[in-house]
Amino acid sequence: MSEQGAVIHETAIVHPSAVIGKGVEIGPWTLVGPDVEIGDDCWIGPHVVIKGPTRIGKRNRIFQFASIGEDCQDKKYAGEHTVLEIGDDNVIRESCTFHRGTSQDESLTTVGSRNLFMVNVHVAHDCRIGSDCIFANNATLAGHVHIGDHVIFGGHAAIHQFGRVGSHAFIAGCAALNKDVPPYVMAAGLYAKPFGINSEGLRRRGFSKEAISAIKQAYKEIFRSGKTVEEVLPALQALSDKQPEVAIMVDFLKANERGIIRA
Repeated sequence: MSEQGAVIHETAIVHPSAVIGKGVEIGPWTLVGPDVEIGDDCWIGPHVVIKGPTRIGKRNRIFQFASIGEDCQDKKYAGEHTVLEIGDDNVIRESCTFHRGTSQDESLTTVGSRNLFMVNVHVAHDCRIGSDCIFANNATLAGHVHIGDHVIFGGHAAIHQFGRVGSHAFIAGCAALNKDVPPYVMAAGLYAKPFGINSEGLRRRGFSKEAISAIKQAYKEIFRSGKTVEEVLPALQALSDKQPEVAIMVDFLKANERGIIRA
């Protein structure tokens, strides 16, 4: 076990094979298992369980009762070698659960950087989460879900397995997603429907008026023209040639397999 300047409470149990970075603090009654790496300057609160193989980056804060890197809840999982990877500067609040991947996918669950996971958020096996996202209390991600960057998930919102949410989308509290949500789109309801684009979020992130106008035009093509995804792609491609912010909508729709939410 590497403990370079780490502060480990006397009641914590840290496996000898765990790699603990510089300046790490581990609270009382926390358990860190074998094949776990914790990056520099992380703070791990009391009563946290971290199971490997798990790789945690720098400056993450993990609060009490979180379960990080546990075996997944997929009945097909038979103990095979799978991994959880977490980036830097994430805040993981009380009672969150992050599960490792399965061999039915790529044996990997990944979380980016600078995300906030509020109380009791569940990240299931094989999820891919980007960076700069916010997941409010009790948000639930099923297996194989892909989330882009700068996504906001409201409290108690849930997404079906293999679902996708594009970057800069906004998911309202208690929304239930059984289809994909394209980038920039606001979604709400059971089952969720589109409610325009996340204009306020885009303005706060420095998007120009021209870019927001183009994204609004793309939204109208997708959701108000009455056309199929395949039929709107040429118009969106032409729009993205003039305004590159639209390109991620084009790429998202080209990869569409499950269908997107509809009004």
